[in-house]
Amino acid sequence: MRRILITGALGQIGSELTTELRKIYGVDNVIASGRRIKEGHEELIESGIFEIVNINDSKQMGEIVDKYKVNTIINLAAILSAVGEKDPLSCWDINMNGLYNILELGREKNLQVFTPSSIAAFGPSTPPDNTPQNTIQRPTTMYGVTKVAGELLCDYYFNKFRVDTRGVRFPGLISYETLPGGGTTDYAVHIYYEALKHKKYTSFIDKGTKMDMMYMPDALDSIVNLMEADPSKLKHRNAFNVTAMSFDPEELATSIRKFIPEFELEYDVDPIRQGIADSWPNSLDDTAAREEWGWNPKYNLEMMTENMLEKLKVKLNIED
Repeated sequence: MRRILITGALGQIGSELTTELRKIYGVDNVIASGRRIKEGHEELIESGIFEIVNINDSKQMGEIVDKYKVNTIINLAAILSAVGEKDPLSCWDINMNGLYNILELGREKNLQVFTPSSIAAFGPSTPPDNTPQNTIQRPTTMYGVTKVAGELLCDYYFNKFRVDTRGVRFPGLISYETLPGGGTTDYAVHIYYEALKHKKYTSFIDKGTKMDMMYMPDALDSIVNLMEADPSKLKHRNAFNVTAMSFDPEELATSIRKFIPEFELEYDVDPIRQGIADSWPNSLDDTAAREEWGWNPKYNLEMMTENMLEKLKVKLNIED
C-alpha cells in the first residue's frame, strides 16, 4: 500500500491532489504537509493527517517519512514564475535545495519521488510550436532555471542511485477550487471569476499570446497515472511534456461568451509576465507521454469553460 507524503499540499495543485489521493489510497495513507497553515484550508487540514514541514530541513523531513512509513513523496513545494522573479534567491532555495533533500531521502529510504517540471523550463530559443520532448532548454527566469536543473537532478538520481523519480512538465493549470499562487498563466483562472462577478476582465497577458493550458482534473490524472505506470515502459521517466489545449486571451474570452454573451475583455499588459509568456512555447508535443504511459486528457477549452462557470456559480453563490 502506498504511504504518500505531499509537500506543498496547500497550494493550487496540492489542495486538490490531497483530496483525490485520499479517495484512491485512503485518508490515513496520504500525509499532507506545508511550511505553514494557510487560512481557507481548514477543511483539508482537518480531513486527515497534516504536518507543518520545511522541505529545507532534511532532518525534519526524514522524521516525517519514518513516522508515517512513507514510501512515496509528491513534491509540490515551489515558488512559481512571477513570484520567483521578485525573489530569485528564495526561488532557488526552495525549488532546488528542497528537491535535493527529497531526492536524498529517496536514495536513503528507497522512496518513489514525483516532482513536476513546467513549460517554464523552455525559453525563447526553444522551438515554439509543437515543442519536442527533447529540445533546447534555455529559460530566462529563475523559476525556469530551477525546473531545468530539477529535471536533470531527478534524472541523475535515477541513473546514479536508481531512485524511482518521475515527473511531468505542466502547462498552465486552471481550477475552480483554489486560486493560483503567482504564475504567469494565472490570468486564465482569474478571468472566469471576473466574468461571473463583473462581466469583464482586464488581462495582464496581451492578445495573441498563446500558452499551453490544462484543466485541473486532467492534471491530477496525469500524476496518478504516471506514478502507477509500469517503470519498464518509461523511457524518459522525468519531465514528460503534457498538454490538453493551447489558447490566447481572445480565444478564452470567446469560449466564455458562449455562456456569458456580454463578457468584455480589456488589456493592461504586465511587461514582466508578458516577457515570461513570450519566452514560453505556444504548444507542446506530448507524444512521449501518450506512448509511454497512456496520457490522454479529457477536457478541451469549451468543456473546461462550461464546467468552470458551473462550478464557480455554486462557489460564488451566483444565480442566473
